[in-house]
Amino acid sequence: MPVCPLEFRYGREEMKRIFSEEAKLQAMLDVEAGLARALAKAGRIPAPAAKTISAKAKTGIVKVERVSAIEREISHDIMAVVRGLSEQCGGAGGYVHLGATSNDIIDTATALQLKAAMKILIKDCKGLRDTLLALAAKHKRTPMVGRTHGQFAVPVTFGLKMAVFAMEMDRHAERLSEAEPRVCVGKLAGAVGTGAALGKDALKVQDLLMKELCLRPEEAATQLVGRDRYAEFVMLCANISASIERFGTEVRNLQRSEIGEVAEAFNAKKQVGSSTMAHKRNPITSENVCGLARVVRGFVSPALENIVSWHERDLTNSSAERFILPHVAILTDDIVVKMDKVFKGLEVFPEKMRANIESAGGLMMAESVMITLASKGMGRQDAHEATRQAAMLAVDKGVPYREALLRNPKIKKLLPPKELDRVLDPLSYIGSAEEIVDRALKCKGK
Repeated sequence: MPVCPLEFRYGREEMKRIFSEEAKLQAMLDVEAGLARALAKAGRIPAPAAKTISAKAKTGIVKVERVSAIEREISHDIMAVVRGLSEQCGGAGGYVHLGATSNDIIDTATALQLKAAMKILIKDCKGLRDTLLALAAKHKRTPMVGRTHGQFAVPVTFGLKMAVFAMEMDRHAERLSEAEPRVCVGKLAGAVGTGAALGKDALKVQDLLMKELCLRPEEAATQLVGRDRYAEFVMLCANISASIERFGTEVRNLQRSEIGEVAEAFNAKKQVGSSTMAHKRNPITSENVCGLARVVRGFVSPALENIVSWHERDLTNSSAERFILPHVAILTDDIVVKMDKVFKGLEVFPEKMRANIESAGGLMMAESVMITLASKGMGRQDAHEATRQAAMLAVDKGVPYREALLRNPKIKKLLPPKELDRVLDPLSYIGSAEEIVDRALKCKGK
């Protein structure tokens, strides 16, 4: 009976397959086969034995059900894999797992899984980046209210907002690419990291194995690959999840009834927004990713605690990692892909953006007026005070900001009505927004 929502509700099959029981077993068999080939190349076992082990190291031959049955009998997961493989190899079975300890296999197999997962996550991040850049290009001159502290600030463009998000995802893709060689390392260093079971050939065999698997070896290990590596992966995913929650929160806020500047796509023919309020069109996917992002970040603490172990190792990390790594990878993939879908289908309402700007009665152009007055010879502080007083008058008396400004003779002298109208035009005060978007667009396709 399924209990974990990953089994029936969340996550994509592409990522789930990497962390499935069968895929994990295959990764461990790949390491055992690679070890046999490395031992053969080093002259430690007969080449035909390595060939036999490699041929049999397949989940179609060494089945999950058989390995599980052996584990129930002997209460050791890796020895169950070793016995399951050995019994399929005839005389060559005596060479399986030679010189290795359990975590040589577990950690190296985990590196293979994480490498595959990180490849998907990098693709996800770049995909979302490119979707955001497409919106940035389309709306680089679409003015909207810029908000700080939840209040009207000065104009921004929707394109610039999307470019900011896009560059955030570009950095995440870059971080994952940079971290992959640090995170995805294997080991063949034996019980305490000395490689004593392999004698003088220890480092040679380890290098041969890692070359077989296209992994880097741990530079200096205990019985474990350093868990700082896994913690880095989890924290990278937590960082990505925080960005996704930020994007989702922005969509949710901009979709609020009183703002109404964007909306998630909604299938009006079939989709139900509420079981009782038939008019509702809720931003459910953005809310979904915000909730799941918090779950991803919740795994940071146990990932950091797993760095700590007694001496050359204990077993406290093992059970926690069975939860942490699959959940973090699957959920991070899930939320990035969902957020990409949101932005691909996002409805944008430029007319509502303009209406919200106009609802401020010109007040959000106060900085534009101040800067223009200063450029015409009024001291910056005097200009600030003059525009502030006009703003307070506009708010207190309910008059348009333009009128409040023109009541000040000094302002009217420096900014006659026609010029003031130009200064109060939101599109006259979007700064370098278009150029910033154009610079961001150069990242598309990287």
